[in-house]
Amino acid sequence: MPPRFVADCMLGRLAKWLRALGFDVLYHPFADDHEVVAWARERGAVVLTRDTGFPDPPDICIISIRDDHVEEQLGQLVREAALDLAEARPLTRCTVCNQVLVSAARDEVWDRVPPFVYLTQESYARCPDCGRVYWEGSHAFRMRERLARLSKSAEAARRRR
Repeated sequence: MPPRFVADCMLGRLAKWLRALGFDVLYHPFADDHEVVAWARERGAVVLTRDTGFPDPPDICIISIRDDHVEEQLGQLVREAALDLAEARPLTRCTVCNQVLVSAARDEVWDRVPPFVYLTQESYARCPDCGRVYWEGSHAFRMRERLARLSKSAEAARRRR
């Protein structure tokens, strides 16, 4: 089973990309350290932090992220959290609220997508929590390319260890 994560307020970008890869990441931009620790305990999750003064309770795993760049951050997670990018399920989670996406009928989303998208796309997914709608447009193609580069970079880092 892939690891679950709780990211502190300094790691929003990493949280978004982990979610885009399909990993379960709880993140709130205004959560304090004590909330992050409590959520990690509740979920049996690994804490991801950039805070050098983050508390160090003995009962949870904390990974102190060292780099500013998401490629290197993922490489660190491959090495230190045994993150297996082969378990990634890209574009299956909401990048905003972390919920698993569900299929949506075209007629269900007509009023929540731009007219051009409605006319040109057949397949949609939606977040059951926040209602955000996703489709395989050019942005999804670019995101998959970036995810492939991130995965390649992270796997290269894994092989170097």
